[in-house]
Amino acid sequence: MSDDNNATVVITDIRKALAAAEDEAKQKPACLLVVGGELNGSIFNLVPGENTIGRNPDCTISLDFHGVSRKHFTITVNENDNQVIVTDLGSANGTYLNNQKLETPTVLKRADMIKIGAIGMKFLPSGDPERLTYDKLHEEANTDGLTKCYNKTYFNNSLETEVKKCKLTGKPLTLIIFDLDHFKKLNDNYGHDAGDYVLKEKARLIRDNGIRQGDVFARYGGEEFCILLPNTNLKQGFEIAERLRKLVEKHEFIYDGKRLPVTASIGVADYRQGVNNGTDLFKRADQSVYKSKEGGRNQVNFFKG
Repeated sequence: MSDDNNATVVITDIRKALAAAEDEAKQKPACLLVVGGELNGSIFNLVPGENTIGRNPDCTISLDFHGVSRKHFTITVNENDNQVIVTDLGSANGTYLNNQKLETPTVLKRADMIKIGAIGMKFLPSGDPERLTYDKLHEEANTDGLTKCYNKTYFNNSLETEVKKCKLTGKPLTLIIFDLDHFKKLNDNYGHDAGDYVLKEKARLIRDNGIRQGDVFARYGGEEFCILLPNTNLKQGFEIAERLRKLVEKHEFIYDGKRLPVTASIGVADYRQGVNNGTDLFKRADQSVYKSKEGGRNQVNFFKG
């Protein structure tokens, strides 16, 4: 092939990639991108209608930081007029837009900077291609490389946030913890590549068959996985856990032509009296995992407190 033909192929590939990125960006809603601080790079999507930002756990975007009022400001996404409007809610420390204190409702423009307390947020409108870069960085920072589930750090932050919401709203919350049975023996008998295959395949199986929108599915470490289920009571959580246990038990984990023995011991706990923080809820679910192991493995137990 001539150099000209090679150049044509490269240009065509670049154009396809750019077109694909543009199409992907069009599917993205307007968002706030945190700039600086411990939340640097975090992305908060804005939903149609009113989005409330503040310290309260029931805010659309909850930011529990010094200098942030319980309900600090709103962003209203008006899809009909294609406008996004920011309004201060009489916050104690004010809302600043491009370093100017916000006095009246104002239409946001691309790359406008909003500051509350020590937190700065950049506004990106719906379909802005710039956010694809930040989506990628956010994904890399918050997901487990092997299984593509959320990682331990992301899970712990989500757990604390959801428990705070329950305290305020009284809505149910359930946590499921999975621990693969005899995973060390599987690694010893079939090799670590087989073990990695099992972890990836189990994650795919659960993600495709048991995770709802709003659930948080994470690899907590080693062979331990967690599912955080907002708006789900203990009975519902137990039923979901039992269905997933059977799914893992019946699934054919085939590696190098051999079916691998894979089952899981599962613990379930819900938010109720005695749960003051995420650690309390995690400990209860973890205790239930040990009950499943002590009871013979490949079973589900829930915390009875």
